[in-house]
Amino acid sequence: MLSRLEQIMIDLLTRWGGRLVEFGGDADHVHLLFEVPPTVKPSDLVKNLKSVSARRMRREFAAELAPYYWKPFFWNRAYALISVGGRADIATLLRYIENQDDPRKLGQPLD
Repeated sequence: MLSRLEQIMIDLLTRWGGRLVEFGGDADHVHLLFEVPPTVKPSDLVKNLKSVSARRMRREFAAELAPYYWKPFFWNRAYALISVGGRADIATLLRYIENQDDPRKLGQPLD
């Protein structure tokens, strides 16, 4: 399911004029590193990514998801959005996404 979700995110980001740089996930969350034009409003983008991906995943994996997603929502309402250029450079964000399954490899936050 993660590979299908990754493809959905690639398709959606392309429609917004952006691209997916890195994707990673576990059973209960995903991380995306993406580029979009500066004219894109981040809250609108995230709302679209979540709503469209939820509809597609529920439709395509209804039987697999039914035992876990019986409530009328797929994603948690919360999200974190970090832009590159401050304390977090692209290498730090890539390392976080690539190593999210092993916290020992992450080091200190934003080091």
